[in-house]
Amino acid sequence: MAPSANQASRRAGNALPDAFFNRDARTLARDLLGKVVRHRVDGLWLSARIIETEAYYLEEKGSHASLGYTHKRRALFMDGGVVYMYYARGGDSLNFSAAGPGNAVLIKSAYPWSDALSGPEALARMQQLNPDAQGQPRPPARLCSGQTLLCRALGLKVPDWDARRFDPQALYVEDVGQAPAALISTTRLGIPPGRDEHLEYRYVDPAYAAFCTRNPLRRGQVAGRDYQWVDRDGTLLPHAP
Repeated sequence: MAPSANQASRRAGNALPDAFFNRDARTLARDLLGKVVRHRVDGLWLSARIIETEAYYLEEKGSHASLGYTHKRRALFMDGGVVYMYYARGGDSLNFSAAGPGNAVLIKSAYPWSDALSGPEALARMQQLNPDAQGQPRPPARLCSGQTLLCRALGLKVPDWDARRFDPQALYVEDVGQAPAALISTTRLGIPPGRDEHLEYRYVDPAYAAFCTRNPLRRGQVAGRDYQWVDRDGTLLPHAP
């Protein structure tokens, strides 16, 4: 059964404030791991735990903002806590503005989240919205394994949310007490050569590494060369915790 309006309102009261997002992009990218994105669709709260993020800055060549201000990119130049959505390979992509003009965090992957607010009906709706190539229900573990898969599963569309602030009755991010103690830091994906592709601004929750866009702990990857272990403040750790 879908949650009542009163129950939804109570839970929406836990929405993270704009001030949470109005911080350095890398700090925000790390702190978003373990948080839950909730989007209300036809009375159901579709929810996913963030497991992979990427930080972007105005001054580095891999960011959209580095190409300059346009009306389409206006959300990137607003205060932290504005949704920036764009089309990536034909699919929708979700970002949040951070502190400083042009700085933002891309929500790269997530994992379906279930609790009293988002139960089996919500998960079934996410699978309905994001079937596999054969039209069959996609396994939950792969339902949000990529930025466009995540948006499809949550029913998030560029025309609906680009350049909008969060709405606690429709879309918000919640702290459910699942922050990982240690993180993986590595290079971002899809950055062309010569556009600051070396920057290690991609962060992954190690407990969910296998369900990210690309597993940084896959065979052949070496700590210290291909990725780093860091704590929540971004300090390098000498080895896996």
